[in-house]
Amino acid sequence: MEKLLLKLASQLDSIDQASLDALWDKYAQIVNNFEPTKRWEEAVLVLSFIQAKNWKNQLFNTQWAMRSKVSSLIDIDGTGTKNTFSGMVKELKKEDKPKKRAEILQFTPKA
Repeated sequence: MEKLLLKLASQLDSIDQASLDALWDKYAQIVNNFEPTKRWEEAVLVLSFIQAKNWKNQLFNTQWAMRSKVSSLIDIDGTGTKNTFSGMVKELKKEDKPKKRAEILQFTPKA
């Protein structure tokens, strides 16, 4: 089971983000119109894969940015002068406040 999941993850990671994003509306529409069919269940999984790839990329970019900031705070001017850890944490907290809250997508039935 784990090998299968890792293979699926590897395949998903190899797909271009823009190609996946182009399919998001199609599968969101199918999922939004519930029907008790295999087609609907597969559409839910496809939409989940697309969202998982988006989430993975956002998480990766956030972690990469944090690593870059920490690296720049350790040796600010390239002279080897290092900040204290507590100073770095204060600096990161000051600068890295979220600009926009995450949005939760809700699938609600049409009235």
